[in-house]
Amino acid sequence: MARFGSGMKLYEKLVHDIATAIRAGILAPGEKLPSVRQACLNHKLSPATIFKAYYELENLGLIRAQPKSGYYVSHHAIKTIPAPSKPVTQQESTAVNVSDLVFSILSSIKNAATVPLGSAFPWPALFPLERLSRSLARATKHMGAADIVESLPPGNQDLRRQIAKRYLMQGIEADVDRIVITNGAFEALNLCLEAVTKPGDLVAIESPAFYGCLQALERLQLKAVEIPVDPVLGMDLEYLEQMLEKCPIRACWSMTSLQNPLGASMPTERKRALVELVTRYQIPLIEDDVYGELHFSAQQHQPAKAFDREGYVMHCSSFSKTLAPGYRVGWTLPGRYEQEVERLKVITSLSTSTIAQAAIADYLQHGGYDRHLRKLRAQFELQQHHYLHLVAQHFPADTCVTRPHGGYFLWVALPEHVDVLRLFREALAQGVSIAPGPIFSVRHQYAHCIRLNYSQPVDADVEQAFRTLGRFIAEQG
Repeated sequence: MARFGSGMKLYEKLVHDIATAIRAGILAPGEKLPSVRQACLNHKLSPATIFKAYYELENLGLIRAQPKSGYYVSHHAIKTIPAPSKPVTQQESTAVNVSDLVFSILSSIKNAATVPLGSAFPWPALFPLERLSRSLARATKHMGAADIVESLPPGNQDLRRQIAKRYLMQGIEADVDRIVITNGAFEALNLCLEAVTKPGDLVAIESPAFYGCLQALERLQLKAVEIPVDPVLGMDLEYLEQMLEKCPIRACWSMTSLQNPLGASMPTERKRALVELVTRYQIPLIEDDVYGELHFSAQQHQPAKAFDREGYVMHCSSFSKTLAPGYRVGWTLPGRYEQEVERLKVITSLSTSTIAQAAIADYLQHGGYDRHLRKLRAQFELQQHHYLHLVAQHFPADTCVTRPHGGYFLWVALPEHVDVLRLFREALAQGVSIAPGPIFSVRHQYAHCIRLNYSQPVDADVEQAFRTLGRFIAEQG
């Protein structure tokens, strides 16, 4: 089957374009779509491809076939699902205590029979496991005794060189010797945080926030100053500046692109403004950028690090969300704090797996990483349409949901009377996992919100999971 450069099959691209036009209101309810013959001429596609696309759009509930007349936009197809409003956050700092709740959620996804809508991990079948295995075998075959020493911090030279090349694609000139390889991005983030704080310090974090951030603060006995995140624009910079002026904040932790759980991405100018702000106050910005390469747009992703001129941005990422979840290979480019981070890496875990580093380096050089990324993004983008349809079909009419331009999460705000911790327990008993909102806040806020993972292709199990969730939600009404 032929594919566009984005990685989508021909019919998938047509489904995406028509679905986007319908949800944006460009194609109105009741409006007739071009006939199959006309669509073939318009798009230079075969009748079989057009029929397949229209059939998929019917399955999504976006169009309907009218005998002897043609295809029409369904009257319920553009049911408005607005993005949740920006959260309101109190100003005082807070000690963090979320581990018990987070561990109970994480344990829920270990059962292979559970539909993992609450998982933070991408669906493993989407990754080039066979090609990675070949890279692993080649790396093992050519590994010598000296490679073990050479993979000690800051890490495998070939891997750091490949990462530096990817930084260049983002407009960042990264010194290979200042990139530190870590056991996934989570270790990178923890090392950066520990390098610039001491127990009792205040750290500005997002609200809602990635729960791993909350766990890191709890482990290091740090206090959180929660900064609201707009579902579209990202962290509220005006509020952040007020808190920097008012409180002795020692560091700021932010996901500037495809924030977990909201999916928000800061526009370029706001990223630049964030860097200027932390530079003016001379505090480090720990930038968690694990989802940045999963953007749907054709434009090259740029993190806040691209605007860092004085080394205050500690950029962290990994290959766990984009290529090899089980290899646990991440890195940080920590700017002026590189020596402190490298020393902490030696003290805490000494080295990241030598063979895993070599295997990833081999894949980046020979495996077609960018081709894989294009295919993965296209898959996620198409699946987002499917999951939005399931939300609209099974959840209450006043449900709100984000529509991020990348990644694989939806943040869903249910009616305020819904208790999502109760929903979590009831759904899990039926083999459905969700991520309840309270795990994303130091004060256990967002008691009516859930995060859903849409990386698993929709099948009978996923459809049944949404029916189950919809039934339990309705029972709380």
